[in-house]
This record gives sequence, structure tokens and C-alpha cells, in this order.
Amino acid sequence: MADGSDQAVMDRRSFLRRTALGLGVSGSLLGGPGTSAEAPAVAGSVIRRQGRLGRTGISLSDISFGSSRLRTGQEHLVHHALDKGINYFDTADSYTGGESETVIGRALKGRRDAVTIVSKTKVWPGDSRDEIMRALEGSLRRLQTDHVDVYFNHAVNEVERLENPEWYEFVELARRQGKLRFTGFSGHAGRLVNVIDHAVENDLVDVLLVSYNFGQDPAFYESLTRSFDRIATQNGLPAALSRARQKDIGVVAMKTLMGARLNDMRPYETGEATFAQAAFRWTLSNPDVSALIVSMTSESQIDEYVGASGDNRVSATDLDLLMRYAKLNGTAYCRQACNDCEGACPYGVPIADVLRTRMYATDYQDVDFARREYAALTVNAVACLTCSGEPCRNACSHGLDVAAWCAPTHRMLA
Repeated sequence: MADGSDQAVMDRRSFLRRTALGLGVSGSLLGGPGTSAEAPAVAGSVIRRQGRLGRTGISLSDISFGSSRLRTGQEHLVHHALDKGINYFDTADSYTGGESETVIGRALKGRRDAVTIVSKTKVWPGDSRDEIMRALEGSLRRLQTDHVDVYFNHAVNEVERLENPEWYEFVELARRQGKLRFTGFSGHAGRLVNVIDHAVENDLVDVLLVSYNFGQDPAFYESLTRSFDRIATQNGLPAALSRARQKDIGVVAMKTLMGARLNDMRPYETGEATFAQAAFRWTLSNPDVSALIVSMTSESQIDEYVGASGDNRVSATDLDLLMRYAKLNGTAYCRQACNDCEGACPYGVPIADVLRTRMYATDYQDVDFARREYAALTVNAVACLTCSGEPCRNACSHGLDVAAWCAPTHRMLA
């Protein structure tokens, strides 16, 4: 028999499922929808605020350019972002098979001194200094520059990846050669808080690039309703970011849109705010966050996103949009940084990572990127094709039907 606490969790999950399934265009919980299915026009928007990136002293646009989906022929997006006042461009050697760096290099030719360029590579415990240097030099060739301003160890979720002494030998050498200025790591998975704390306590980084959104902050759900207090993920993340700031480590936020299901929210947006703008203001209202990056895939999207620059006050309208989004998508979005499901699969399937790649395909509508990320997983979800689903049926503390999602993800992306 379930005890009172188990019953409370079950009731909460049941309520969330009913809410997510029952809240349609009638908008019964938060008022009626707006009249437009498209984002309000914000073509005149420009960057109105720059943040200080901690000890680096770099001044970066509060809303900056993420390029994980940037492809050949899209130099105009970089130019449009520049025209809007964006001065910080984030890329990685793995983005679009290297095309992202190549496009940024072409687009910023002749403008290098006016911008900050950061890139990333995955460094594993056994990688050598020379291997890491070759990765950086490949990025510099594609970027058509002699240095990057920040170089990240990419997608870190294990403390061991920060303990490779070859990384620090590489950093010292690359700095002497003028190939990089500052370093850090990026992360968005289940052990993020542990990795941040290790890096901060041992003073290993200048900058952090971390997943941070309203869905990862307990304070947001407390403002929504007390019954939601257990569904926030990474409860320790805000405190970890605060400790980083105390060491003057710069913090850049990513994945601020909690799955980026923007079309779900278009009917409810008005000229006062869009969901994306509300989510950005929520993230930037945290004084421990220097700025955010977000993938920018069209000029109109850039206009919309930049419309949130300069104002980190979260209005009542913003909260309404964020609450509605949480209720619409609370049981249909995998919070990868939660990782409560770790170890649930007897075959070792990394459920959160599998569902992250699903998000890239279904929510971001970028199947190519999703397939590359899926192919990079050490263990994929092939075991789910013949599994009954029972071992992980109740693995998600947020009510996701894991058993119904992993096998289809493998069929789609393998």
C-alpha cells in the first residue's frame, strides 16, 4: 500500500497529466488565447544591454547567438544578428558537421575585432594534449581566425572529464601561443551541479555554459502552486550558479526555452510579450547569469528574441505565459538535467540522453542534428525494441511515459 507521500506524488502526476491533456485552445486556466498564431512583430528590436562575463571582463550581448543548427548559405543570419547588436557567437566543432564554424568564419571575416567567438570540443579523460590542440586548430581554420575568446570542454557530465591533466597542459600551451584566451565547460545533464561545484571549488574554469531555465528553478513552481514543489529539476542549480558568481566565474545560460515548443504558445501571445521573451527575462532576472545563448534559425526569430533584451523584470504577463507553457508541456517534456531515471534500464539505456535527441528531432525539427547526437551515444535504445517496457515504466518522476518514447526514438534516429 502506498504511504501518504507516495499518494501525494501519484496525485500530482495525475493532476499534471490531466492538465496537459485537458488544456486546449479554450485556455480555461489562464484566460483566452491571443488572436494571432504568429509572434508579434518586433523588427525594430536591438540589443539594449550587455553583461559582464565574470573575470574575463568580456562584455557580451545579454541575448546572444547560438549556432548549433547553422548551415552553409546562412551567413545572412550572422549578419542580421550583428546588425541587431549581438556580439557573442557560440559554436562547436560538432555543430552541423563543422558547417557552423565555417559559416561563422565567413560571415565574421573583417569583423573579428568587434565580436567574441567561442567554440567547444569534447575532451575525454584519455585524450592527449596534442589531440585537443588538433581539435582547436581545426576550429580556428574553419573560423578563419587565429584565436577563440573562450574554448569549452563540451557537454561535460562527469567530474573525471575535468581531471584530465592533458587538458590543462593544452590550455597553458594554447594560451602562450595566443590561440585561446579563456576556458570553461558546457553541460546540461544530470550531474551538472556536481560538475559545477567541482570546477568552482578547484578554480578550474573562467566561464560556465549551462542549461538553465524556469523549469529548473524551484522558485518558479512554488509561485505556480505549492503542489508543484517537487517537479522542479536541478534544485541545487541556482545555488551552484551563485557560488560560481562569488568566484567571479562568468555564467552563460542555454536551453532557456524548456524544449522550445514555441508554436504551442503562439495563440496565447500578445503584443506585450511572447513566450520566448518571457522565458529569457526569467533567466536573465537571475543576477548570477551574465547572458544567454539561443539557437537562431531565421531573421524573424532573431528579431523576436532580441526584443527581450535590456529588461530582466518578469511581468505578470510573462508569468502567465510561463505557467501556461509548464502546464501544457509539463508531462510531455524530458528535463534532461533531472536524470531521475538514471539506472532504471537493466540494459543500460541512457533514457535522458535518448529523449534529448528526440527533442532535437520533434521539437527543434532538426532530424539531422538529432541523428548525429543519437549516433554519438555510447549506448542507444536498440534494447527498447524488444523490451516490455516494465523496468522503466515508472522511472520518470515527472510522469513521462518513457516506455512509449524510447523505442520510437531509436526507429526514427538509428
